[in-house]
Amino acid sequence: MERFIHLEATTCPLGLANVDTDQLIPARFMSRPRSEGYGRFLLHDLRFGPDGQSLGFMLDEARHAGAAIVVARRNFGTGSSREAAVYALWDFGIRCVIAPSFGDIFASNAVKNGLLPAQVSPEDAETILALLEGAEHPRLKVDLEDLRIEIGHRSFPFAIDAVRRLQLLNGWDDLDLTRRHAGEITAFRARRIAEAPWILPG
Repeated sequence: MERFIHLEATTCPLGLANVDTDQLIPARFMSRPRSEGYGRFLLHDLRFGPDGQSLGFMLDEARHAGAAIVVARRNFGTGSSREAAVYALWDFGIRCVIAPSFGDIFASNAVKNGLLPAQVSPEDAETILALLEGAEHPRLKVDLEDLRIEIGHRSFPFAIDAVRRLQLLNGWDDLDLTRRHAGEITAFRARRIAEAPWILPG
């Protein structure tokens, strides 16, 4: 998994609340192999009409080209547990989602794939959205070490679970979290066997 420490990138102010995982990637696309890339299906039904023509959705605007950060309103990633919703964001190039709240399973899946779910207050989300919407070249800086988001001369705090932050900073999966205690595990095992050798299989 890629480490996430700092990111400065073009940012798209989605400004949508209750974006669910079926919106992030409609179920009909999930039978396709991941190797083909899911990015083209991200928010498909908001971006394209039944004829496949672009609807001019903000994510496809020229000033948001190459966006690696999106800012939304509350309850981003609600709905089913499909990890493909994170795949769609990642394959599109998104590395951070900023919102006042997230679906918990979505947030967990995001971190496991190296994507940062940065939680801000509803008030700060509105301020960030307003600043981005008025910018000719909307960009944000996100600092996971300091838990800060910067735009121009403005700075905003964000929150993330401490263990999830540790995973992202180090590029660790769940197994890596256990491996960091390898020395302690080995010492415990040796001590336990010395105290009770009968516990070993015959």
